[in-house]
Amino acid sequence: MTDVLAVADHRRGELRDVSYEIITAGRQLADETGGDLHLAVISGTVDEFADKLNREGVDAIHTVSHGEEFNHDVYSQAITQLYDDLAPQFVVTPNSVNGLDYAPAVANELDLPIVTDTVDLETDGETLIATREMYGGKVETTNELEGDAIVTIRGAEWPAAEGTGDAAIEAFDADIDEDAIGSTVSGFEEVGGGDVDISEAELLVSIGRGIEEEENLDLIRDLADALGATLSSSRPIVDNGWLPKNRQVGQSGKVVTPDVYIAIGISGAVQHVAGMKGSDTIVAINTDPNAPIMDIADYAIVDDLFDVVPELIEEFEG
Repeated sequence: MTDVLAVADHRRGELRDVSYEIITAGRQLADETGGDLHLAVISGTVDEFADKLNREGVDAIHTVSHGEEFNHDVYSQAITQLYDDLAPQFVVTPNSVNGLDYAPAVANELDLPIVTDTVDLETDGETLIATREMYGGKVETTNELEGDAIVTIRGAEWPAAEGTGDAAIEAFDADIDEDAIGSTVSGFEEVGGGDVDISEAELLVSIGRGIEEEENLDLIRDLADALGATLSSSRPIVDNGWLPKNRQVGQSGKVVTPDVYIAIGISGAVQHVAGMKGSDTIVAINTDPNAPIMDIADYAIVDDLFDVVPELIEEFEG
């Protein structure tokens, strides 16, 4: 019977969705090992975060109150000390900007194997089988790890934990070496078209090659305005310079999980699908009924977008 330690993720005062998904992934492993699921909440408003993350399946929440924002050195020290104190078999972290920052350092410090960007996990108690995708999602590979290990999980691959839990919330007295902290966050500045974070949007209107010309963006913007949606795109639109990089959905862009994702003139290459397949509802508008996007769409409109979009605008503006 061995335990699992999962690490929550937050940025600029807000918990990330993957924090709730990591509970599900961690609980799955804990059930298979017969152990408990421990959740670490480090920095920021840890008590508030702990209350929000006290979901079904969590056995204990350990808070480390040190600083407001993510710091590589604080996280590395805190997780290493939690590992030494709790002796879990597996450490599960998000495959996020933060997670990919500290997880390799922790693995190196503890001399543990690490597998990043996993989309599935299972164990027989001794061997951990971590599944990852390669070649733009065209193939899956399995990695077998013996003994203790660290894994990072891809967002939107596990459902968010629900329900109200009764986990014990305890402050963990981490011995943070201040002299080993090499950087601090002094502020934030939006740069490079950072006007919006599409990964946080609940409704996305996304466009691809099918819009043909840049001036046709105005039509799509009108639809987004009518729906109260955020505008995003596939890679060709960004490569053409029609939208900034922060609007790109896909493997080389951002992973999004909105309530509704409307794909307009997008064929559905595997690289794009990898970034939006976790959406709750997918609506595709395309003239090609055999386009790959149609295979994952909940609703498919096989028609010319230049006929469909104006009707949608009229419907929602009315």
